[in-house]
Amino acid sequence: LWVLFDGGLLTPLHPQPQQTLEAEPTENVVPVPGRRSSAQRVKRGWVWNQFFVLEEYMGSEPQYVGKLHSDLDKGVGTVKYTLSGDGAGTVFTIDETTGDIHAIRSLDREEKPFYTLRAQAVDVDTKKPLEPESEFIIKVQDINDNEPKFLDGPYVASVPEMSPVGAYVLQVKATDADDPTYGNSARVVYSILQGQPYFSIDPKTGVIRTALPNMDREVKEQYQVLIQAKDMGGQLGGLAGTTTVNITLTDVNDNPPRFPKSIFHLKVPESSHVGSAIGRIRAVDPDFGKNAEIEYNIVPGDGGNLFDITTDENTQEGVIKLKKPLDFETKKAYTFKVEASNLHLDHRFHSVGPFKDTATVKINVLDMDEPPVFSKPMYTMEVYEDTPVGTIIGAVTAQDLDAGSSSVRYFIDWKNDVDSYFIIDATEGTIATNELLDRESTAQYNFSIIASKVSNPLLTSKVNVIINVLDVNEFPPEISVPYETSVCENAKPGQVIQTVTAADKDLSPAGQRFSFRLSAEASSKPNFTVHDYRNNTAGIETRRNGYSRRQQELYFLPVVIEDSSYPVQSSTNTMTIRVCRCDSDGIILSCNVEAVFLPVGLSTGALIAILLCIVILLVIVVLYVALRRQKKKDTLMTSKEDIRDNVIHYDDEGGGEEDTQAFDIGALRNPKVIEDNKIRRDIKPDTLRFPRQRPPVEDNTDIRDFINQRLQENDVDPTAPPYDSLATYAYEGNGSVAESLSSIDSLTTEADQDYDYLSDWGPRFKILADMFGEEES
Repeated sequence: LWVLFDGGLLTPLHPQPQQTLEAEPTENVVPVPGRRSSAQRVKRGWVWNQFFVLEEYMGSEPQYVGKLHSDLDKGVGTVKYTLSGDGAGTVFTIDETTGDIHAIRSLDREEKPFYTLRAQAVDVDTKKPLEPESEFIIKVQDINDNEPKFLDGPYVASVPEMSPVGAYVLQVKATDADDPTYGNSARVVYSILQGQPYFSIDPKTGVIRTALPNMDREVKEQYQVLIQAKDMGGQLGGLAGTTTVNITLTDVNDNPPRFPKSIFHLKVPESSHVGSAIGRIRAVDPDFGKNAEIEYNIVPGDGGNLFDITTDENTQEGVIKLKKPLDFETKKAYTFKVEASNLHLDHRFHSVGPFKDTATVKINVLDMDEPPVFSKPMYTMEVYEDTPVGTIIGAVTAQDLDAGSSSVRYFIDWKNDVDSYFIIDATEGTIATNELLDRESTAQYNFSIIASKVSNPLLTSKVNVIINVLDVNEFPPEISVPYETSVCENAKPGQVIQTVTAADKDLSPAGQRFSFRLSAEASSKPNFTVHDYRNNTAGIETRRNGYSRRQQELYFLPVVIEDSSYPVQSSTNTMTIRVCRCDSDGIILSCNVEAVFLPVGLSTGALIAILLCIVILLVIVVLYVALRRQKKKDTLMTSKEDIRDNVIHYDDEGGGEEDTQAFDIGALRNPKVIEDNKIRRDIKPDTLRFPRQRPPVEDNTDIRDFINQRLQENDVDPTAPPYDSLATYAYEGNGSVAESLSSIDSLTTEADQDYDYLSDWGPRFKILADMFGEEES
């Protein structure tokens, strides 16, 4: 298509005011202004702005676009036309001689809507431009080659159920890539291909609305609507695009809960624990989510107070729980009603009716073999301490409440009563003492009693028993410390020298009173008295005007205290009262013993020095007496009147029988023993040994009697050594291997003696052997 424009509408790229439109070409030719002589007036013969080319051209020959022509071109081939700019040479070509422009390939307006090119007329010989370069546009003319498209599809939407007709659902939008300014290629019209008669769409805006009233989600919840968008205003031959809209009906509370049946039967064992779930019932609500939440309640009536019902949040079931224990023997069945209602109501549907329903629940109690039941949850008993063993102090009772009652046996749970202070009768349940109880040791006992059925020993029950040991007034009250006090020598009559209180080991009851008084024997002596203040205290008062330490230093005051419990206990407590020297204000100066006997002004240091001197004198006397006694012992065995032969013990060889000193009995004693003390040598005696008066030995008394006397003395002597030791005696005795060496009492004469055996006795008897051997020879 060739289009020629007047210069008044479109102007060239480089306008020349002096040029005017010379003539309009007679063909589809764009003239290019030529050059004339300088004296000749030059006129521009053409003005253009744009060319048009059809998009999507499918012809076999290149598409003709237009023609360029210059006034200087005389048709003799002296002018050459050139083309530059967008697509020059690749999309568009020009015939250099004729100036014809062709499109050598198919164009797409949606890809590039126009091309800007520049035209030039050049002299073939001189290669110089004959005209100034001019710019023009080749515009691609649109055709309907693009269908509408839903860029956001597929769509998802929702609308509440039971919505009225025309309720807004969703708006869809389709886009057409064709030129909206040229023809109807981009004019889109919407329609529903699938989804009628439930929904409708506005053909111009694409708004989807409900088309039917009272659409019920419980009947159908999901809808799939197919939407079409068609260009060309929906006319025949237009292109169309489709999309899918998935519409969901959201739930509203338009349905009340309903029980599937009117009566629910449950069976519950009587041994069910309180708080346990014993059954479930369910009401059906076709709604969804919070609109289907159900609340269950028990309608007040027969048996309803024993049960409770709650809602299971996951299953929306009514869970029936036990509030109180069941007993088959008491009641075997219960009947009550349960109401189910919605929690979240919609006021738009109140006209439908009440959103609740009721059903009847019947519960049958099943009989179970149960353990014995004690008559009390806990037993408390009391017993006095020191109660005789075997005394019954109480009893526990348990019964088998089952239909076939069984006997019960009792026993103590020994885990808690290790010392077994109590015993229980297995049949009667009586509890008796098994040991003497002492409240001061244990005031309370806490243990368990177990009862079991004879028919089924595994079924047991347990109960706690607390036994309080009651106090018996067995301890008399006693004076609390101190037991000793003092009184001044210058005390006046009626003066309180000490306030005393009492203490009782027994568990004193509230308000117990202690009474104080003097004993009967002390009441006759007017030295001191006891004043009972009637508040469990008493005061020791003087009854004399002054006391003398020289006459009596200590006074003993027997105080009798009685309690008020039953039986009454009393005790006599002796208080020691010491007489002290005090000043005029009653402040004690001295209460020592020596102050009574020493003259005034003698200090304590002087008294200690005197006592020390007395002790030293006593020690000297004791030592002197001990030495005198030892000397008498030494002279006892040196009597010169005893001239008998004796065995002499000495360290060197003696002079034989001619040695008159041999008859000294003192020589019979070991010299080492004589030098030592005559008392025990292994330990120090506890007491000093004083000289004893021994009867003098009569003249011509046998040595045997003397030794026996010494033996008897040593038997009764506490300082005699109790251990085995060597004792030297003057009497030789019988049984010697060498027999007697003396000629006294010999049966034979000296001439009949054979002394050869002396040589066998060793070197100590060598001299004797030689002497007797010479006499014999």
